[in-house]
Order: sequence, then structure tokens, then C-alpha cells
Amino acid sequence: MQGTLRKMQAQLNCASAPTINYQLPVGDDLLPLNDLIGKRLTLTFSGNIFCCNCGKKTKKSYSQGHCFVCMKKLASCDMCIMKPETCHYDQGTCREPEWGETHCMIPHYVYLANTSGLKVGITRHTQIPTRWIDQGATQAVPIFKVQTRLQSGLVEVALAEFIADKTNWRNMLKGINPELDLKASAAELIPQIQAKLDELAELFGATAIERLDEEVVDLTFPVTSYPSKISSFNFDKEPVVSGILQGIKGQYLIFDTGVINIRKFTSYEVSVSLD
Repeated sequence: MQGTLRKMQAQLNCASAPTINYQLPVGDDLLPLNDLIGKRLTLTFSGNIFCCNCGKKTKKSYSQGHCFVCMKKLASCDMCIMKPETCHYDQGTCREPEWGETHCMIPHYVYLANTSGLKVGITRHTQIPTRWIDQGATQAVPIFKVQTRLQSGLVEVALAEFIADKTNWRNMLKGINPELDLKASAAELIPQIQAKLDELAELFGATAIERLDEEVVDLTFPVTSYPSKISSFNFDKEPVVSGILQGIKGQYLIFDTGVINIRKFTSYEVSVSLD
């Protein structure tokens, strides 16, 4: 199997247990991964990178798989994607206003998650539970529903004064995140940002931010053994990644020889083989 990589596709199987099933897109093919755990898997980088937007060959990948030109022109690559509180759609300066209308000017959720500990995050309503899976969260619960991405970012910033808004990916891959009472955490945190919530309600309207009372979602990743020490593979330094696949968590493949962030190497052309 050979082709360009895309982020792994994940599906939450709720039929019997909240286990996540993964598939690895390689070109036009999808490689089921769960059944490969315990087997030797080899990924070999050809040296070619093809932009995930325009398809042109590029020497370097920008913004997870784009060439430099696409990275500079696409709204999906703008800094406000990483920092939603800086959304500038209402200023009329969005790179692609139509894209902004369909991706940013729509309902978003602010959530609490347990990745490497308690964290706050935001996501579009269409990306639940995908966003939580991609972050390697073992627990998550939405606590606010808001009308736009900007509003979600402003609430997230307020909460980030008290808890993390980033994941310690090394601890996440080591399985270091004891179970938390997320609803109790929400009950403790929300009063601490009430002044900010009142300010945002005054700015955007009383119905802009809705407090939720949802059940916590538990997520189980297909991992048979967590590494005690993290060693990362990097296709830019070593073209061959090989080892016994011990699990998948977030967007990482966990081998007995190290880990690799598949999303980081979006658009890299690889061949995949089983030994």
C-alpha cells in the first residue's frame, strides 16, 4: 500500500464498549489498524510531499500538509484556527468569508477533557467526539454551547486562567491521566468565570452562551502497552518507521520502538507493509 498520509479516521464503537476503531488513510486506501496491534508494521517515507489542498509537490509541509502558497491563502490555515479568540470574521478580513460562515459562524462547544489531566477545549458541534479522540482524551464533557467560534475562544481563554488548555502529549502517551470527576470540576470552575460570562452575555446577547448539563463521555483507546519512555519518530530525519504496533491513541501510533504523530506528517508519501 502506497500513497499520501492523512490524519487517522476514528470511530467510536458504542455497541458493547466505548472502544475506538482506527483506520489509516494511505492515498485512496484505508488501512484498518486495530487488528494490526501486536504485529510488525513498517512505514517508509518516499521523500515526496504533496499539498493536501492543491496536490502540488512541496519541499516542506506547512499547517499539517499544505504547500506555502495554500498555507498563506486558506482560512483553515490562519492563526485564528489555533487561537479562536482572535477570530476576525466580523472585521471583514477573513481570508475566505464563505468558509468562515460554514466553519466559524456556527455553534461551538466548550468542553472539559481528561487527556494528560484536566484541560479545557473547544470544538464545532460536528466534531464531537472526533476532537476528543484526536486529543487522546479518556473522558470529556461539553459544558457550554455558544453561537460562534469567537465566543468559544473567549470562554476558553477565561477558563484557561485556572486550568490547562494544552495536552502534555508525553504523559498522554504514557497513559498518565487518572479518572477525574469532570462534572464536579465544571461546578467548581464556572463560578470563577461568571464575571466574564456576564460580560460576554452583555456583548453578544443573553442567549449567546448556553450552560449545559451533559453526561461525561468515556473513551477507551486500543492500547495493549503504554511506553514508560517516549521516543518520537520523524520522517524528516529518518524515512523508515518500523516496530511492533502496541496501540493507537489520539493521532499517534505507538510502537515498541517509539511513537509517531500521523497528523504531523499529513501529505507525506509513504509505503506501508506488514512483516
